[in-house]
Amino acid sequence: MEEKVVYSRFKSVCVFCGSSTGKRNCYRDAAVELGQELVARRLDLVYGGGSIGLMGLVSQAVHRGGGHVLGIIPRTLMCKEVIKLIWVSSASDIFCIVGSFSFDISQNVCFVEPQITGETVGEVRPVADMHQRKAEMARHSDCFIALPGGYGTLEELLEVITWAQLGIHDKPVGLLNVDGYYNYLLTFIDKAVDDGFIKPSQRHIIVSAPNAKELVQKLEEYVPVHDGVIAKARWEVEQQQHQQHQQQQQQQVGFNATTLQTEVAL
Repeated sequence: MEEKVVYSRFKSVCVFCGSSTGKRNCYRDAAVELGQELVARRLDLVYGGGSIGLMGLVSQAVHRGGGHVLGIIPRTLMCKEVIKLIWVSSASDIFCIVGSFSFDISQNVCFVEPQITGETVGEVRPVADMHQRKAEMARHSDCFIALPGGYGTLEELLEVITWAQLGIHDKPVGLLNVDGYYNYLLTFIDKAVDDGFIKPSQRHIIVSAPNAKELVQKLEEYVPVHDGVIAKARWEVEQQQHQQHQQQQQQQVGFNATTLQTEVAL
């Protein structure tokens, strides 16, 4: 029996999600299912790079399924190292630890060697800073999906929602509301509409669903809201001019690691 191909009006999907897997299996399952749904619809994945947490699970699922994965990550984060200090009861427990390690038998402590968190499956595109990362992720995507995550996920999500509100883009934005994870956020947005801080029409910028298949279908059917205050064409011209200016500056002064670290810290 031939595999059924589901055609999409999109080419690539940007996924925002946590660098942690969370404490519940449903979050990990949702990330894998989203990756499989993208593969089924022959959609490319654009994400923030890295191989840990939900980011790693969704990217690996797409990559294993033969889909194209583009990870966009600041150069400084590619060099970030995480050192784990793990307490163990005996030397035999070491065999459960992945990676290089050394064991101090007098203290029953296992020191795991630093691990690079910036390893990415598929294509890796280094950028200068977090701002450029988000701009490039948006530029290479036709829609956005947010899996469960923390502050970083919320920041990325709310920025692309704001861009849609202003009319900078008309790409759909979806919440994968796994087991009600985003219920309180949606309640907050409804409260902002009721109290006059968000227009009722702009409430529909966001679509949500409890599973990947339903969410992607809603994104396919999305009709954009055209009441933003900034012309999309003007924004794109200004963005191109800004990128050209940045490239010229980089060519003139070269790569400055200290500056990049400061920008990321901010």
